[in-house]
Formats: sequence, structure tokens, C-alpha cells
Amino acid sequence: MTQTIWIARHANRLDFVNPDWFLTAERPYDPPLSSDGLVQAKQLAQRLKGESIAHIFASPFLRTVQTANEVASVLDLPIKLESGLSEWLNPHWMPAMPERLSLLTLHEQFPRIDLSYTSRVIAKYPETGEESLERSGETTRQLAAFSEDILLVGHGASVLGATIGLVGGTPESTQVNAALCCLVKLVRDGEKWVMELNGDTSHLSQSEKVIRFH
Repeated sequence: MTQTIWIARHANRLDFVNPDWFLTAERPYDPPLSSDGLVQAKQLAQRLKGESIAHIFASPFLRTVQTANEVASVLDLPIKLESGLSEWLNPHWMPAMPERLSLLTLHEQFPRIDLSYTSRVIAKYPETGEESLERSGETTRQLAAFSEDILLVGHGASVLGATIGLVGGTPESTQVNAALCCLVKLVRDGEKWVMELNGDTSHLSQSEKVIRFH
């Protein structure tokens, strides 16, 4: 059986461009995309146009939903919000479970969200880096059971965890280049998964040089 799993990190976020936004934000740990991030998301969508993706799964954070929505609009697909692809819920980054927009509020803004979908794995605060990788890896193994080609839209840590969850190895040995709005391409080869693209950003007109995982 041939199956491809595409894994994308969200595009550039507003607080990376304007750090002062965090100081007055209503939901400081759930930033939207920046204006150049929206451009990146559109470029990602064009890169994936024509691929045989049947399902799109996205972390429920705003920046991942916005990124997924650009792709979903081009591919004419719904978006399934999957908690297991969430940001690393690192207590050193955030003092509590980060406040996000409700599912219904997100659906009002992004009608392509599939309200009937139930997350396979629930991310729980707080978690260690190892727990974050295990959580996103387990999520990806469960989503691979859809058997068709799928796209996962997550964060730096969940891109790394999702990849290791299928190809194996450790963060040190696998060395996933999880830059903003990158693409990882995993292809099933019998019982194994092969990484054919590692953090590809060739579809972007501008990409970051420093990889940040938060």
C-alpha cells in the first residue's frame, strides 16, 4: 500500500514579528499569523495543489488553523482539528493551559472546520518535551490509519514528534528541520516510513534562518 503523509509547520506568527503584541493580547499564547505568514500559508497551499491529499488535520491553535485554511481552500477539503497536534504545552513558556478560541468561534471564522470530528489524542498541560514528542507521535500513528494521503499542520515540536513517531529515531538522530511553514514528506514503504522531504521551504519566497520551537 502506498501512502503519503505531509507534515507542515504553521507559517510566521504575529508575535515573532511584533513581540510587543504579547503584552496586550487577549490570548497571548494563541497568536495569529503575521501578514507575511499569511503569504507563506498561501504559498504552501500552492505547493500542495495537485497532490492527492484526502484529509487535513490541524492543531486547534489559531496560527495552525489559519495555515491549514489556506491549503483547505485550494484543495477544497474540510479541516479536522486534532488536539494531539497541539503546541508543546511547556510550563516554562506558559503558566497554564493556553486560552484559545472555542471550536464554534473558530468555525464561524473558518467554516471548513469539520465539527463532527473528534480528536484522537488530547494534549494535556503541563508536559515535558519528551511527553510532547510522544503525544504528537502517537497522534500521527493513529491518523495514519486513515490510509489515504493526509496533511498534518502543527508546530515545531509536533512536526518533530510526528515525524519521529513514524520513521523512528530520536530528535538528535532524525534531525528534522522544522522551520516555519516547512514541509516534511513521509512515504510508506511496506511496514516502514521513509522521509522524502525534510523541512522543505523551497515553496516560500522568504524563509527563516533560525529555527524556533515556540
